Amino acid sequence: MSLFPVILSGGSGTRLWPLSRSSLPKQLLALSGPRTMIQETVLRAQLPDAAPPILICNDDHRFLVAEQMQDIGLAPSAIVLEPEGRNTAPAAAVAALVAGESDPEAVILLLPSDHVVADAEAFRKAVAAAVHAAEAGNIVTFGMTPTAPETGYGYIERGPAIEGLDGAFKVQRFVEKPDAATAAGYLADGRYFWNSGMFVFRADIMLAELDLHAPGILPAVREAVAKSARDLDFIRLDAASFAEAPNISIDYAVMEHTTRAALVPCSIGWNDVGSWSSLWEIQGQDESGNVLVGDVVAYDTKGSFVHSEKTLTALIGVRDLVVVATKDAILVSDKNRTQDVKAIVDRLKAADRSEPMEHTVVFRPWGSIEVVDRGDSFLVNHVMVKPGARVSLHMHHHRAEHWIVVQGTARVCCGEKAMILHENESTFIPLGEKHRLENPGKVPLRLIEVQSGPYLGADDIARFENVYGRTRDKK
Repeated sequence: MSLFPVILSGGSGTRLWPLSRSSLPKQLLALSGPRTMIQETVLRAQLPDAAPPILICNDDHRFLVAEQMQDIGLAPSAIVLEPEGRNTAPAAAVAALVAGESDPEAVILLLPSDHVVADAEAFRKAVAAAVHAAEAGNIVTFGMTPTAPETGYGYIERGPAIEGLDGAFKVQRFVEKPDAATAAGYLADGRYFWNSGMFVFRADIMLAELDLHAPGILPAVREAVAKSARDLDFIRLDAASFAEAPNISIDYAVMEHTTRAALVPCSIGWNDVGSWSSLWEIQGQDESGNVLVGDVVAYDTKGSFVHSEKTLTALIGVRDLVVVATKDAILVSDKNRTQDVKAIVDRLKAADRSEPMEHTVVFRPWGSIEVVDRGDSFLVNHVMVKPGARVSLHMHHHRAEHWIVVQGTARVCCGEKAMILHENESTFIPLGEKHRLENPGKVPLRLIEVQSGPYLGADDIARFENVYGRTRDKK
């Protein structure tokens, strides 16, 4: 049997706001080391006899995910694009169908992309035990040995040992996130484990159990996979079909009903990094219990997490705070209230603000755009184009643009003219003129773009070629 790691990369970017956002959720950030969380997850899943991973990700993140895989020299078996998030049960069905094309009895290791695992050797041993149990027809989940009466996790009660399968137990029951007193009782009992959301199962077994316990999922997902289309290096699921799949987790759809649920308890240094306080726990703290990232000065400050991007952040005489300063937002929270960050994000969304969705730096397949300044009739951007990349041929109806090259070489097409611009050279793009920007060099092209006109919205664009398969409101 083949082992197929399948990495789930969804998320709305709310729990670690303002660093994490919808356009750049936490798994695409380097939060606990030099690599991003999805890179660490993929590398951790490179186990003996395992196939290259299958990644299931949000359509809007596809180029970032692909680029991050290239950065670590890894070619996935497939990158499957979800047109919209439908939770983990439809994703598990996609995984079983895609991996099952190679081997109907393929064993799938289904992992969220945004967890931290400190003990790689213990993880490998736990996976080995889970694979043996899955080969025997069980759907296995990993239970994390609790180290505290945590109220932010669901729990799994361990049942009897499964005969002939070392380290595997029947699942007695799943329980929701408890109150503090109940969590303390679970910790003292010894039979309860944190629900990690990681699974191992055979493709054919998962499909059969979905068909039995959640019959609304498979028809929609089968059709979405059958009608999927290849788009560059991606498999794009059919949007209309996938939208018909219920939005439901594996736990609710299958695990709470199946007789095949099995548990592998383990201690692997696991953390789902579900809040800023969780990140504080896993980072190296100084002698005052502080985690200070970026340009930070702290005086008489204890037990705090401070992350600052480019702006000097100073703290005096405070305890147990979380302070996160990005270029366009500052979060200040009691360290014990960081689970409530979502409430702030919800208020911002209700006010139709952009801060929950995008940073001042917005990534594109060809590079990035950073807003430097804006006014009623002007917008100043720092534009970066990767070596060999180009912006699609397009035009604007309501704005003109001035481009000033500050690094690298630009090839510019404007109307019937084509030109090469070097550092300290500039050009003007008139309103209504077709134009395109390319980087023919071997270093990033950086330019300052000044937009001017009565309307500067991102949807003021008419594209004449679609190099990257994007919607019309993005360059």
